[in-house]
Amino acid sequence: MNEQEKQHQYCTNRFIELANELKDEKVDPALVSGALMTASGIYATYVAAGNNGTLEKSGIDKVVALYQRTLEHFQKAKKDELMKARIG
Repeated sequence: MNEQEKQHQYCTNRFIELANELKDEKVDPALVSGALMTASGIYATYVAAGNNGTLEKSGIDKVVALYQRTLEHFQKAKKDELMKARIG
């Protein structure tokens, strides 16, 4: 795992820790998930367009496609992990 992948994993784990803290504070996990999605969308807009910018339709489409690829990648990894656990 290279340094960028390590940082990505670290950040991912920190967000999950925060989400679990909110859940432990009795915040509905569906609400936590929605808030994480909103925060991610806000941050994706900031990264692409700056603090005062917005995304055009093409920019939104790119972010949606990235979310889709990321979710598909995670689901495949999760399924592979479950299959290994069943077999092994």
